[in-house]
Amino acid sequence: MAGQKVEIKPFWIGETEVLWDLYDVFAYRLDLPPDQRGAEKEGVSRPSKPYGAADRGFGHQGYPALGMTSQSAEVFCKWLAAKTGKKYRLPTEAEWEYAARAGAQREPAADEVSWNVSNSGEKTHPAKSKKANAWGLYDVLGNAGEWAMGLDGKPVLCGGTYEDDPDRMLFSTRDHYDLSWQERDAQFPKSKWWLSDGPFVGCRLVCDP
Repeated sequence: MAGQKVEIKPFWIGETEVLWDLYDVFAYRLDLPPDQRGAEKEGVSRPSKPYGAADRGFGHQGYPALGMTSQSAEVFCKWLAAKTGKKYRLPTEAEWEYAARAGAQREPAADEVSWNVSNSGEKTHPAKSKKANAWGLYDVLGNAGEWAMGLDGKPVLCGGTYEDDPDRMLFSTRDHYDLSWQERDAQFPKSKWWLSDGPFVGCRLVCDP
């Protein structure tokens, strides 16, 4: 972001990463009566069945949803917008960094605010179990990485993950989709919903006023 002037308009952003508590409703059609939860009955795009346990056994209620592709995250935003009548979307890269920094000029001590490879046990942890930033946002660094839309219009994962070293717990840390994130996915083309080898990928939503 250095050296690039970007206009940021007012927006709301999630206090935490999207949690399974909400993502389950979307992914498993829990907003519908049991007899209407079949994909062929609804006629609306929703995720296919995940590869094994979607949460990888890390923990579910109160934990960040993970393993979704950027496309799945975007469809989730559209579903939530339709349900609530509000404008939900992924943050832009500039919005994400602005909110993550919360006015800070430098990164805080990694272990105070993030789950990273030195303290995570190689898994995600419940939201709000580390210190929030100055604007009350939790886990902007570490835990699950967060999808945002890059300056080039392509999705980018921001903030580092529980698999990363403490020195990657930076507001500037970015990762781009790699085929290794779906290495065990035998489908062709690869799933548009789930990352078979991307348990470190999550998202945080923005709501426009």
